[in-house]
Amino acid sequence: MSGPDAVLVLGEALIDLVPVAGDPEVRRAQPGGAPANVAVGLARLGRPVGFAGALGGDGFARSIERRLVDAGVDLSLCARSELPTTLAVADPGESGTGYHFHLESTAAFRFPDRAADVGRFGAVYAGGLAAVVEPAAEAVASTAQAAARHSLLVVDPNVREDRTLDPRRGLALLRELCALAHVVKASDEDLARLWPDTDPDQSCRRLAAEGRLVLLTRGARGAAAYTPDGPPVSVPAVPVEVVNTIGAGDAFMAGVLAWLGTTGGWERALSPERAGTMLEYASRVAASVVTQTGTEPSAPAHA
Repeated sequence: MSGPDAVLVLGEALIDLVPVAGDPEVRRAQPGGAPANVAVGLARLGRPVGFAGALGGDGFARSIERRLVDAGVDLSLCARSELPTTLAVADPGESGTGYHFHLESTAAFRFPDRAADVGRFGAVYAGGLAAVVEPAAEAVASTAQAAARHSLLVVDPNVREDRTLDPRRGLALLRELCALAHVVKASDEDLARLWPDTDPDQSCRRLAAEGRLVLLTRGARGAAAYTPDGPPVSVPAVPVEVVNTIGAGDAFMAGVLAWLGTTGGWERALSPERAGTMLEYASRVAASVVTQTGTEPSAPAHA
């Protein structure tokens, strides 16, 4: 599944082990991984999308594959492996959800460079763990470089901290991806980790001044868009009863990509009015996730 209106999503698909409500000692296996969540979200929103990651050879991998296929994601560029599925143990807290990763000798990061394929897609998404974990990180960097030349490159750095990750190298790789991108979506926490000596607002203004569309998510404080030529545009968070925050940022990203893909030509030079419309749409998509226990978004009633 390719074409000028299609998105290629590059990155990891894994299993999140999340606490069960009412019994924190028990964890439920839930297909996840930021790129896989974005791919599923795009498909649920009606956007043609291909997933270029890797799936393993165990029962968890079969669950992930069913989720992707049932949503309508094309897996023709997805690599296969007999290695076990990567696990992310979720640890929700007052300031958000942290993760502890089981990465070594797992399938999620064993996929090839897709630079030769990016010209067949209107947009390419990159980010997440695959951008910083080898051998996937090299493939992500090469593919992103090609996407920056031939497609709309969209980057969500989605910074993660864990004892299994090299923070200095990981942050450097993510900063390089942001420098290549045409669109950067990041949370205020992501930006504080990437550029700790700079206020997130100032980081957004700098990235936008270099010609990018920059999207800042701030949880309950809403979201903002920064463009090269105009003032920032902000929208409040959609008022909902929050059940779960896992996957909300990925749903927002899927909403942004789905909206940009319907404008014709993957528009990113947005007027303030159109930037606000895009943010409102993406925020409603994210709200559809936080009101439930899963990570499957739905299209707003009035898109």
